[in-house]
Amino acid sequence: MAPFRTTQRVLAVVLAGGRGQRLDPLTRSRSKPAVPFGAKYRIVDFVLSNLVNSGLERIYVLTQYKAQSLLEHLQRSWISLGSRDSFITAVPAQMKSGDNWYLGTADCIYQNLDLLHRSEPDVVAVFGADHVYKMNVRQMIDFHTDHEAAATVACLAVPIGEATEFGVVEVDDQWRIRGFEEKPANPKPLPQRPTHALVSMGNYIFDSKTMVEALREDAADADSSRDFGKNILPKLIQHQPVYAYDFLRNRIPSETDDEAAYWRDLGTIEAYFEANLDLKNVVPKLNLYNWNWPIRTASYDDPPAKFVFDEDDRRGRAVQSIVAGGCILSGGYVKDSVLGRNVHVHTGAEVVDSVILDNVHIGRGARIHRAIIDKNVRIAPDSIIGGPAGQHQEHFHVTESGIVVIPRALDSPEHSARNF
Repeated sequence: MAPFRTTQRVLAVVLAGGRGQRLDPLTRSRSKPAVPFGAKYRIVDFVLSNLVNSGLERIYVLTQYKAQSLLEHLQRSWISLGSRDSFITAVPAQMKSGDNWYLGTADCIYQNLDLLHRSEPDVVAVFGADHVYKMNVRQMIDFHTDHEAAATVACLAVPIGEATEFGVVEVDDQWRIRGFEEKPANPKPLPQRPTHALVSMGNYIFDSKTMVEALREDAADADSSRDFGKNILPKLIQHQPVYAYDFLRNRIPSETDDEAAYWRDLGTIEAYFEANLDLKNVVPKLNLYNWNWPIRTASYDDPPAKFVFDEDDRRGRAVQSIVAGGCILSGGYVKDSVLGRNVHVHTGAEVVDSVILDNVHIGRGARIHRAIIDKNVRIAPDSIIGGPAGQHQEHFHVTESGIVVIPRALDSPEHSARNF
């Protein structure tokens, strides 16, 4: 790993308290960063892997809503005793500034300013934990330093119809930010690409002193929403040099230009479903097999996956699928799907176009199509889940596009008390 071009001390703060309401029922008992992804990971693993792979090892992870699952994962995967200059520490919300939980993204940092004072950083990287992507953060920090910026915002051009869900950024020809609107009804297009708008990825680099001053000023404003996108950045660009960092410039070791700039906001069930199923493609948009930029996660003592029986009417098979450790396909058939840890697909069962999370048992002869099944669920023999002939649809969450979502068994007494 090449050294930074700057000798500045960098502290990373990961905002991992998101509720993820649009991902219900996957977020009924866990925060969005703790939602499983890609058979073996959690969403939070991507931002932490990016930071560590970039040589940043002084990291605070701020948690809040339904944090137990996330804290357990961080403890198993990331937390270590470390030292003053190398640590990853989870920080639960502690109401340090009164009787309120975090009121917004800026308030998360404001309530933990003591952590910044303790670390004495020159630069603070504030990153969200809600997205799946790969990014060399060192390149963004070098850009920030080269431009002598007070703050730098990671940005990406998206189709203008999608920009209403993000903070939209206006820049001049030097990429200095001249305007910032949070989720505008009519996003302003890029002058050179009128079909696209430049949006914030929710990842920021700040000069430490500038950020502390801005947070204190914001905390004194009774009308503020305590949010970086709505309050801090619009004010900061009026009197400080704030730049946009073009995510398309970012390069990961050993990856091609075609693989660059993958970034997905898994804000909806449809987006989560599509991003998972992309991974099983011959050439997925997100490459998980780059040993020079590993996505790190918890290590479990799972046995290898196995596929058993080789008879004409009883053959364990998986085609164009991802199958995690501990899975057993005992005569079952899996196609175009992602299977988490310790999934058992019994004889005659079929799983097609589906995302199956850990410890799910799919009984003999069951049919699963276009479904997401959360942890610990037991599918009864001969059940039909999804598709026009799907059973028990009234018990499940079904999206407008027809994706059936079965919640984690322990989240619902009726689900844990009986099979489907």
